[in-house]
Amino acid sequence: MPGKPNVLVIMSDEHDPAVSGPYGDPLCRTPHLDELAAGGVTFENCYTTSPLCVPARLSFTAGKYVSRIGAWSNSCRLPTADYPSIARIMTAAGYDSVLVGKQHYDKSRRYGFTDCCPQGGGNDTVKTGRGGRRDPESKTGNLGMWQERIAEFFVGDESESRIMSRDVMRTEAACRFLRERGEGGGDRPFFLFLGYISPHFPLVAPRRYHEMYRDKVPMPDLPDDWWDRLATNTRQQIIGFGVDTRDREIVKLGRELYWALTSWMDTEIGKVLATLRQTGLGDDTVVVYTSDHGENKGDHGMWWKNCVYEHAARIPLIVNYPERWAGSQRRTGACSLVDLVKTIAEVGGAEVPEDWDGDSLVPWLDDEAHEWKDLAVSEYYGHNVSSGLAMLRTGPWKYVYHTRMNDKHGPERELFNLEDDPGEWNNLAGDPDQASRMEGMHARLVAELGRDPEEAELECRALHAAGGYAPEPAQAAAG
Repeated sequence: MPGKPNVLVIMSDEHDPAVSGPYGDPLCRTPHLDELAAGGVTFENCYTTSPLCVPARLSFTAGKYVSRIGAWSNSCRLPTADYPSIARIMTAAGYDSVLVGKQHYDKSRRYGFTDCCPQGGGNDTVKTGRGGRRDPESKTGNLGMWQERIAEFFVGDESESRIMSRDVMRTEAACRFLRERGEGGGDRPFFLFLGYISPHFPLVAPRRYHEMYRDKVPMPDLPDDWWDRLATNTRQQIIGFGVDTRDREIVKLGRELYWALTSWMDTEIGKVLATLRQTGLGDDTVVVYTSDHGENKGDHGMWWKNCVYEHAARIPLIVNYPERWAGSQRRTGACSLVDLVKTIAEVGGAEVPEDWDGDSLVPWLDDEAHEWKDLAVSEYYGHNVSSGLAMLRTGPWKYVYHTRMNDKHGPERELFNLEDDPGEWNNLAGDPDQASRMEGMHARLVAELGRDPEEAELECRALHAAGGYAPEPAQAAAG
């Protein structure tokens, strides 16, 4: 359809934007992301809708917050195989909606995407809906999980890492698709979603990348009383994952490898962007770079994601389309993945279902002075917590509500002023002067989600109590 640009969305996995050039890291080398930002608009405060792979990606797919679609954990799927999705509405608007790589979908479902990398794409598991909750007083953790994961902190080449080898496959598949389009294959614009695994663990990176960062990455900044400052859910996650913060050499190596793997991923992204230019498609393609969530990398004594601290909940978002938006621009207000989905829909002229969440970023992209809502919500109902939690970010304030854990524990609240306390160590929830602010932010959180997080937690627990999903007929992979 004339006048409609192609859309290429590149979504990495577990990328803390603070570890990249566009977000001010003086150490991390990401020349291709730097180039993308130089020609585009960088959103400084974009947030995931859930700091866990499957919920975040299902939220992106469905255009809704995770508690509205039952995307509680990595064992979940959308309510139906034919659920209204961003792929389906883009296809209805005249696009070819194509998936290359990881979306963590159930193997029987693609939600309207044509899968161009089914082998090794990362969409081959069966979602059961099972889950549980930890006793808030538990001292028992899974040290074996920690040992298994740190065993995969090492320097190695592509053949020694399932992350790198599979991401190379995804790069090749995406480049092949672009070359075919550049040679005249297809008479419709494309909506191409490219999902990488990196810089997600296992933290394995080639030696030449590790050498960039060996003995250079700073260690996490943990106050002496850091454990006492954590919420119950945060402590239970550290215990549950068996994380040993005393092993300083492992923390040091893991962080170096995370920086190295981020640079390696940037190289793969560079290959795709180069192919886009070489095929002549670059001028007519909106390129979006983002991630499903961040990575704790030892900050707050945590690894992986599973929390709403900045290093896990904030995500990169760069939108590049010089034909419409000048480069080297920045936007500072809070936004989230559901806003991005609405943006993609508007760019493609797609009709969005009335019950979708979020707001299109297009008016704000067009005009820096546009009055933006400056709001983001993120939820976590996944594993190794004693209760689900929800976060609202607006202005410098972050409010976190941890739902009731049992008759004796919870709810718990956290309130951080990110301007005064960027490390999120000073919880102001107990300050009487902040009582009205917290009441107002909680009301806004409930209004945005459409119900209180306590209700969502009860729904999640009901699924756990039922043992997960009831059996259903097999669905075709194209569903």
